Amino acid sequence: MPYSQFTIDKVKQDFGLKTIEGVCFFPNSLEIITPTQRLQGVLEDLPWAIAVDTEKARSEVLINPVLLEVRRILNQEISVFSGEEFNVDTSVGLNGVCDFLISRSPEQLTVEAPAIVIVGAKKSDLKSGIGQCISEMVAAQRFNEVKGKFINTIYGCVTSGTQWRFMKLEAQTVTIDFMDYSLPPLEQIVSFLVWMVKEDC
Repeated sequence: MPYSQFTIDKVKQDFGLKTIEGVCFFPNSLEIITPTQRLQGVLEDLPWAIAVDTEKARSEVLINPVLLEVRRILNQEISVFSGEEFNVDTSVGLNGVCDFLISRSPEQLTVEAPAIVIVGAKKSDLKSGIGQCISEMVAAQRFNEVKGKFINTIYGCVTSGTQWRFMKLEAQTVTIDFMDYSLPPLEQIVSFLVWMVKEDC
């Protein structure tokens, strides 16, 4: 069963998870990062992506450029994967293609230390992507354990490109921030993603 078949209820039941809802876990003292002119240029195509309103258009024009900006900010010390097959444990349904993975490793040929999973919302419906995102976070957690990569917190996000909803997985607890953060502005989303990559490093 691919990741996309998981609902919130099913992923909680299958993996013994509990959820904490409506809690913002970003620090008040978060460093705000000013994006480069290169990323700011993508906003010129924002009206087109919204008008076309397909997951592919939003992924290519909005989501991927933001993630590559994070990679540039961190001096290519992380890797970004798009449309990556991520088969961790097919016996429990942790298999399929992830929309985006951010790894705390510069290795770009293979996934080494996934720390953040990003799910593109279907039809801009963020809630429908939460179950899928959590299942991919569980897969990343198990992958790291098997590989001996001790990353305490796996972060996740469901996004339409213009709206971003964040969550985190620690042990068996998933914390979901119900705030939908808008893009634009670019600064907040980029700063959140950089913080998540660097947290607990």
